[in-house]
Amino acid sequence: MKRLVDIAGGLTGLIVLSPVLVALAVAVRLESPGPALHWSRRVGRGNCFFAMPKFRTMRTDTPQVATHLLADPERWITPLGRFLRRTSLDELPQLWSVLKGDMSLVGPRPALFNQDDLVALRTEGGVDRLRPGLTGWAQINGRDELPIPDKVKLDCEYLERMSLLFDLRILLATARAAAGGRGVSH
Repeated sequence: MKRLVDIAGGLTGLIVLSPVLVALAVAVRLESPGPALHWSRRVGRGNCFFAMPKFRTMRTDTPQVATHLLADPERWITPLGRFLRRTSLDELPQLWSVLKGDMSLVGPRPALFNQDDLVALRTEGGVDRLRPGLTGWAQINGRDELPIPDKVKLDCEYLERMSLLFDLRILLATARAAAGGRGVSH
């Protein structure tokens, strides 16, 4: 049932939001040189790698590490990128990954390919069995502000409580959080 909801939600989102997606892609291209999308190597279900699309919010020469590990993140983020991150609009292309089956609408956020500490803790807790999500329980409970062990605790709690009703609650809370830009550090 969860997969059917993901397919319906991903397809509906891509169709309904297509004018917004096109406008954002054009804006990213006009603002700075490089592609509109950044394909990030992420860890998915079963710790397999997949390419996850996001609207590009950073310069093309940015090192491939988590933003919080950059010495001066503000140096790399584009002006439009700040807005896209604060509103989570940079995440919209991931609806393609949901439709494709690499991701779910709700689940633990996909780790970067080099976040070995996060991947190891999630594997230990069994969270690696889940498809990563466009949003998740940890996202609405702190996002960038949470240390990795706390994120994993929330991911494990999601694994235990997972249901369609819980997913709906998380999706609604995500919409509220995104509108306010809460929990985004860069």
